[in-house]
Amino acid sequence: MAARGDCRRAGQDSEPEPKPEPESRPEPGLQAGLESGEEFEIVDRSQLPSPGELRSASRTRAAESWSAPILTLARRATGNLSASCGSALRAAAGLGDGGGGGGERAASKGQMMEERANLMHMMKLSIKVLLQSALSLGRSLDADHAPLQQFFVVMEHCLKHGLKVKKSFIGQNKSFFGPLELVEKLCPEASDIATSVRNLPELNEFYEPEALMMEEEGMVIVGLLVGLNVLDANLCLKGEDLDSQVGVIDFSLYLKDVQDLDSGREHERITDVLDQKNYVEELNRHLSCTVGDLQTKIDGLEKTNSKLQEELSAATDRICSLQEEQQQLREQNELIRERSEKSVEITKQDTKVELETYKQTRQGLDEMYSDVWKQLKEEKKVRLELEKELELQIGMKTEMEIAMKLLEKDTHEKQDTLVALRQQLEEVKAINLQMFHKVQSAESSLQQKDEAIASFEGKTTQVMSSMKQMEERLQQAERARQGAEERSYKLQQELSGRVSALQLQLSQLRDQCSGLEKELKSEKEQRQTLQRELQHEKDTSCLLQTELQQVEGLKKELRELQDEKAELRKVCEEQEQALQEMGLHLSQATHG
Repeated sequence: MAARGDCRRAGQDSEPEPKPEPESRPEPGLQAGLESGEEFEIVDRSQLPSPGELRSASRTRAAESWSAPILTLARRATGNLSASCGSALRAAAGLGDGGGGGGERAASKGQMMEERANLMHMMKLSIKVLLQSALSLGRSLDADHAPLQQFFVVMEHCLKHGLKVKKSFIGQNKSFFGPLELVEKLCPEASDIATSVRNLPELNEFYEPEALMMEEEGMVIVGLLVGLNVLDANLCLKGEDLDSQVGVIDFSLYLKDVQDLDSGREHERITDVLDQKNYVEELNRHLSCTVGDLQTKIDGLEKTNSKLQEELSAATDRICSLQEEQQQLREQNELIRERSEKSVEITKQDTKVELETYKQTRQGLDEMYSDVWKQLKEEKKVRLELEKELELQIGMKTEMEIAMKLLEKDTHEKQDTLVALRQQLEEVKAINLQMFHKVQSAESSLQQKDEAIASFEGKTTQVMSSMKQMEERLQQAERARQGAEERSYKLQQELSGRVSALQLQLSQLRDQCSGLEKELKSEKEQRQTLQRELQHEKDTSCLLQTELQQVEGLKKELRELQDEKAELRKVCEEQEQALQEMGLHLSQATHG
């Protein structure tokens, strides 16, 4: 901000003020001093340092410089500023002696180069500090921000470097050209010399050839300023504020203490702590991601667990039902076993009774031992055969049990099929009832439409008869009209005296004709309306015919459904008969 105000003031001061009185031309030494555009004072030549002393001083400064780059840059900047003051003094002394040598000009060029380098490094540091502070504050700055003010101060120094300004004896920037312009008032002949000096092309430029803005460092600074686009600054630009700005660079913002530089271990510890913090944050992020994944997996497992629980409940229900069926089958097996055991016991009792009777008979029939022995052998054979038959019966019973199980399964399946067939029969009955109701409604609508068609046909016949009557009336009216015209013509020829009466009659006849024409028009309109009604009735009859066709299709579907119903009834009856036969066979098997 201050740089802009100073540039504005410098531009205003650099413009030459018009003088009415002529001035004398300055000397060549004074002209060289004006072209240099530097600040200087008139001192003795003995007080100026020699170039060797300046070089030795610069070498000692370089040897004694600190290793830190910021402090070296600051010291070089201060040394270069003091050297620039010394060069200004040497230039002033050279002007007093009548011109400087080529060695002093080379030294001044080197000093200008060092000044440019120092200013560029200071600009880099100020921009770096400004960006760091702005990023810590959220990229928004105020006018009271210290790094921002120092940035403007450094920018002002950069813009002032090598700037050609007006010089005088009274102010800080001393110049010989100010008092020499007063010669124009005393000697009017010197006006041509003053105007020629003012109109020189080199005096119209703002900067010296070796200034910062004229060299490559200016382009570098412009490139550095591009990085400040990320900042937002709220500034109040007023003339008074710009005039009161401080133009001193505060190096405390860019220099560091010795303690801070010696505390490298603490800095390393801080970096280690920060690295550990970043590592812990990354671990936390990774753990949060893994926790989220595990949560999703837990949700999926809970869903699968709920599904498995539902399947378990269904499986337990199935197991219970199967256990009940198994219990029923076990009871049936126990009943069959009891029956078989009873039959075996009965056979054993019979054999025991037979043995007892045999023993009793043996006691009384010792004589017939041989015959009885033969009979015993035969009975043993019979017994073996009976045992074989028993074994066969037992195998038959097991087979019968297996067959009973299979038959029970078949009966269950057939009962399920019967239930499904009964449901289908009920659905078919409901469909048949719906179709029967639809057929009845269609037949009733057909009867109504037939009656409507008959009534419309009667109306059409009546309309046609009325049309014929109207046509006959029209023909009669036309005939009457023709006869009247003939009569009127004859009467006009015969009786000229009855013209008025005949004209009256003609007017009456014309009125009648107009009335008849109106009646004809109305009759024609009625005929058109009747024709429209007839067309509408024809359309309705076509629709009724299509509906009749649809009804016929529905009747066909009804017949097909009735046939299917009859077939299903036959199948059901056959299955019922088969089931009855199976039941009879089962009952016979159980009783047997």
